Amino acid sequence: MNAQPSRLFRQTAVIVLLNAMVVAILYWAFPSPAVETLSKYGSTGAEVKAIQQTLKERGLYNGNVDGIYGTQTQEAVKKFQKQQGLAVDGIAGPQTLKRLGITIGTIPQANEANVNLLARIISAEARGEPYSGQVAVGAVILNRIEHPSFPDTLSGVIYQPGAFTAVTDGQFDQPVAEFAYRAARDALNGVDPSGGAIYYYNPDRAVSQWIRTRPVIKRIGSHLFCS
Repeated sequence: MNAQPSRLFRQTAVIVLLNAMVVAILYWAFPSPAVETLSKYGSTGAEVKAIQQTLKERGLYNGNVDGIYGTQTQEAVKKFQKQQGLAVDGIAGPQTLKRLGITIGTIPQANEANVNLLARIISAEARGEPYSGQVAVGAVILNRIEHPSFPDTLSGVIYQPGAFTAVTDGQFDQPVAEFAYRAARDALNGVDPSGGAIYYYNPDRAVSQWIRTRPVIKRIGSHLFCS
């Protein structure tokens, strides 16, 4: 009485198993292509902003520097590629970026060495500021790594000549306040109270007139954070 259902079950199981084996063989024989990481139509992020800013400075792009690789950005890239004798595909590949002079660093890991270095500059620059302001100072430093106008490494940004008075006036070499380590970890883990700022200054102390022309994003404690 039960022989037929049992035989049908075994046949179904064998078919399912064979199908799974075929799928596995095809997967290993024809792996999915690697995902491209080039900036192209539809891309977003810091590299796209750098492309837009550089093209704008060259008079080839009139849109917003918003980090969105739309039609205007694509057409501006094509114009630049044509000027440079490159393949005109509207994709900002390695050769196009090289001709644009764009290099952008990546946010380093929150390992002990990076936390210690970032904490040292946070302590020197933001001692006495509210905690969010301390994290914001760290975030500004990290935002500079991803910006084409600044060095591409944490140490490069911190030690860039003239960038931070605390490096030259001795404060950088003072003992690091305990709060700074926590602020550094938060910043390295992506917390950014500055709103994406790449500059900050104390309006009661700043002597540079240029820094006062930068668009202000927000104020935290005694610091104005700017783009």
